[in-house]
Amino acid sequence: MKSSGTAPPLALTPGMPRDADGPVFNAPWEAQAFAMTLALHERGLFTWVEWAEALAAQIAAAQAAGDPDTGNTYYRHWLAALESLVARKGASSEDELARYRHAWDHAADRTPHGQPIELRGEDFPG
Repeated sequence: MKSSGTAPPLALTPGMPRDADGPVFNAPWEAQAFAMTLALHERGLFTWVEWAEALAAQIAAAQAAGDPDTGNTYYRHWLAALESLVARKGASSEDELARYRHAWDHAADRTPHGQPIELRGEDFPG
């Protein structure tokens, strides 16, 4: 897979919170999810059109399920779309992504507020 080497057109990113300078993030994890998406696109895992379609489908599904679309769930949809696309492209599996999601939740539960979250072997289910 080959990347075009150009930046993805953010106009193809439906509903992205932004200001005059570009994307706006309310938490570090949102910026990290954004950066992971750009990195995977640059590595050629998916085209930006594929990404925009996956995100639009995720947002539509969430709205159909009752998401009030107030803007505060946008990056949750972003992350869900990224996980789905990564699994669909075979870069990971749904099971592996769920295993890491569980590990991060476990690590976050044991980490004092304000401290960096670090994964340990104990965070992964037996």
